[in-house]
Amino acid sequence: MKNILTLVLVALCTFVLQGQTSDNTIYSFKVKDLYGKVFDFASLKGKKVMIVNTASKCGLTPQYKSLEALYQKYKDKDFVIIGFPSNSFEQELNNEAQVAQFCQANYGVTFPMMEIITVKGEKMHPLYQFLTQKKLNMLTDSQVQWNFQKYLIGKNGMLEKVISPKTLPDTPEIIEWIEK
Repeated sequence: MKNILTLVLVALCTFVLQGQTSDNTIYSFKVKDLYGKVFDFASLKGKKVMIVNTASKCGLTPQYKSLEALYQKYKDKDFVIIGFPSNSFEQELNNEAQVAQFCQANYGVTFPMMEIITVKGEKMHPLYQFLTQKKLNMLTDSQVQWNFQKYLIGKNGMLEKVISPKTLPDTPEIIEWIEK
């Protein structure tokens, strides 16, 4: 009887944990930046993080200016912005070199920018699977509605908020979150 109870408990735990990262944080992810260098999210432990999918040819692209200003203001206060260019809405340039040049030339972007990824559909990047699925992030299910959707990650590496693409990066809601 003891063995059966143990098997049932193991099966139950396996079912509950199925599909989750080991600690429900972003720290297990590694991605490549615009220059092909590996970026390890474990390096962000203890920092608040804004993850944002970006595009160079979108009506919301001017948000780069506010994102960069926010990054400059708070980067020395345990806050970082990570940009993920995506062509999921068919508004991104063709390659990482073009994205890097565009971001620097037009907006002076200095916050980390990653390689071009897919943020919706069957080819969704694993990080965005984590960000959009409650069974993985333990907060909420969401869909990436458009370019410049923001995911706010707490100092513990866990998802805390999902912010609409049209919400500007320097709104009181986001500033208060960073400062608390």
